[in-house]
Amino acid sequence: MERRPSSKTPKRPPLVQHKNQTDLSAWRKGVRTHPEKGVKNHQTPNNQKKESKQDSLEQALSYFESVEGHVSLKKNSVLQESLTTVETIALQRGLPPEAFNILLNVALSGKLADTVNIRLLKSLIPASVIPETSVVSSISWLCVSKCSDKVQVLFLKWLITVFDFIDHKEQIRALYGFFFFLLQYERMCPYACHLLYLLTRKENVKPFRIRKLLDLQAKVGMQSYLQALLSLYKFFCPELVTITLPGKTKIFFKNPGGLWKAAINAVRQRNQENSAVSWPLFLSTAQAQSRKRKWNSQLILPASSANKNILEKDRGKNSVSLLSMNESFPVEQLQTFSQLLQNIHCLELPSRMGSVLTNPFLLHYMNYIEDESVHLRLYYWMDQTLQEECTWCVADNYQHEKEFKDFLETIYKAECFLQEGFSSCEEFLYRSLPLWDGSCCRSQVLRLLSWMPLRDFSEIKSRLCDPLAQLFLTSSLYFKCSVLESLKELLQNWLNCYAIHEDSESDFQRHLLNTTFSGVVDTVAELISFVGHISTVALRLEKNSMLLMYFILNFYKAVCDIYLMYGLPLLIMPPAGVFYPALLSMDPVNLNQLCYIMYRYRTNLVAAKENELSKKEILQFRFSSQTYQQYNQYLSAMVGCLWTSNAFQKDAHPQGLCMDEELLKKTTVHEYKTSLNIVRHPAVLGYAVNFLQQAWPDDTSFNFSLIKGKKWDWYLEYLYAQGLKGLKLFIESSINRVSQASRWKAGNVQEEP
Repeated sequence: MERRPSSKTPKRPPLVQHKNQTDLSAWRKGVRTHPEKGVKNHQTPNNQKKESKQDSLEQALSYFESVEGHVSLKKNSVLQESLTTVETIALQRGLPPEAFNILLNVALSGKLADTVNIRLLKSLIPASVIPETSVVSSISWLCVSKCSDKVQVLFLKWLITVFDFIDHKEQIRALYGFFFFLLQYERMCPYACHLLYLLTRKENVKPFRIRKLLDLQAKVGMQSYLQALLSLYKFFCPELVTITLPGKTKIFFKNPGGLWKAAINAVRQRNQENSAVSWPLFLSTAQAQSRKRKWNSQLILPASSANKNILEKDRGKNSVSLLSMNESFPVEQLQTFSQLLQNIHCLELPSRMGSVLTNPFLLHYMNYIEDESVHLRLYYWMDQTLQEECTWCVADNYQHEKEFKDFLETIYKAECFLQEGFSSCEEFLYRSLPLWDGSCCRSQVLRLLSWMPLRDFSEIKSRLCDPLAQLFLTSSLYFKCSVLESLKELLQNWLNCYAIHEDSESDFQRHLLNTTFSGVVDTVAELISFVGHISTVALRLEKNSMLLMYFILNFYKAVCDIYLMYGLPLLIMPPAGVFYPALLSMDPVNLNQLCYIMYRYRTNLVAAKENELSKKEILQFRFSSQTYQQYNQYLSAMVGCLWTSNAFQKDAHPQGLCMDEELLKKTTVHEYKTSLNIVRHPAVLGYAVNFLQQAWPDDTSFNFSLIKGKKWDWYLEYLYAQGLKGLKLFIESSINRVSQASRWKAGNVQEEP
């Protein structure tokens, strides 16, 4: 292949223009060049030292740009010095965009020995962005076989690692066929698959490419990297890929650039600590920046794609543009929602896919577009980041817990915005929960848990519920309360998901991963049963803590209305190990909440029974007689405890309050038959005392038997006035005398003129 001076060895490579960066000589850390002055004033010794290093970098780059022929490293002191200079500056503060065209050309042209080429490639650490023209120019060297296989593989690894730092992708996407051609080489195949996975769009899926991948699979077996590309192809064109592929999400690619990533992180952290001036150089944004590690810096929109017009001019007239003629609209210029609607058909996504999480316009865009390559690209980046940066999976990452918390918080906010969970977070939870101590990033992890997608419960139980139950039962009271709150949010999100997609069969099936209606019912029922089981055990461990009981009842507050609010034929009563401790609770808040829950259970059951009798709707499922029987048993126990004072005699539940009369006599409690009612119940005993003091201020004997007849009704009104609305609803719906009186009173109010 003949070398073209305009594209292979330009006198000055195309630049990515920034307001703090003009040319290579002006790229000085901590030194600003005034546009009208060429003299740097007030230079400190530190700045002078940096200038000296920059001069050395310019000399080294000039040497590599002009080197010709095969030069031995051992016999050339200038080469040794230039190579050392590049490596040192790259590791200290990264390389400017102008350096990549020169160094990539010399490393891939075969002019130098492989030892030098490998060291050059390993030193390609960006300080800001990498010009796309430099990458395209270097790819052309792979066509002429000037460099060894080892250097080519290393170049592909580097390209995958720095993919998000390349300012544009249009010309690289145009080379899709070339990268696909590399699949035939055994050493390059895994990395070519990885790169193709990042580049693939629907228009890239062709029958001949699918046949090629299937032939490779038949030759080398079901390798994870081939499976990844085939899965992506099948996603875009399921009618073309007819083979069955494993459905579970997994890590398809190994991390190809751990050393580069570590060096990039170190360079960025060092730059932002040493100088505030250098920070915009590699973030390229006009907004104020927070000092975060790599995963948070990737969340910021790069301004480089906004400079596309400048780059087009800098390419020159002789260069061949591989871009399409359609104009694109950079997301950095979006200011209003109306702008998004007007330009949504030609929106140019940023090179850093992580910035989607923090930009509301891009989140709206993701909700709208049907191009799933954007979702897959984001999920791949998120999955890799979560896997590599998880603080309790990587031993030396605990010092960065705060940054990781912020990153998880950003993901959670994006999920709330989209009203759906990310599959990458699901895999992250499955992977990391067995290793989690329940302390690090607790709030963030449990929030992500609440957005788990609805799946078959057998998978969720083994991968999520079992490790979560171990943590739940062995952790503190406050952790138990946090888990219960998260599981309540998870249940509500599942139910909302069902309600939203109920009318759209295709969307519903796709969103729930082809979960059938019966599958939805079974999964929700299993989750409720799981919470009931761990709640029963937790109450015993925590000695019926009132705080824990509040969160348990808060969960069942969502359960009791599933039929009427979401149309699912589900009505699952709390287990006896939850109901009876709540019924005998000494906290009026919990008793009031239990009363409201029982009132809503009754409302849902009555509605279900009426629908069954009138046949207004055909139910796929009907509530069993056992459900009604369990409700009636609980109802009898509550009425006996709060009204008729016969819970000790008539509570027939196997775990109920019924006791032998001889045993009750041994308690030496006087009038034990009337010792538990709405006056003497431990949760409302304080209210009864206050009522006696107000009704009979001179009586200090606290004779509760005085509260009867009309005083009983006054006492009820007094309780209702204290905010016990759940108790009021339960009594008026369950006690015939009170219910009739309430209806009569309401009728009189309506008849008044």
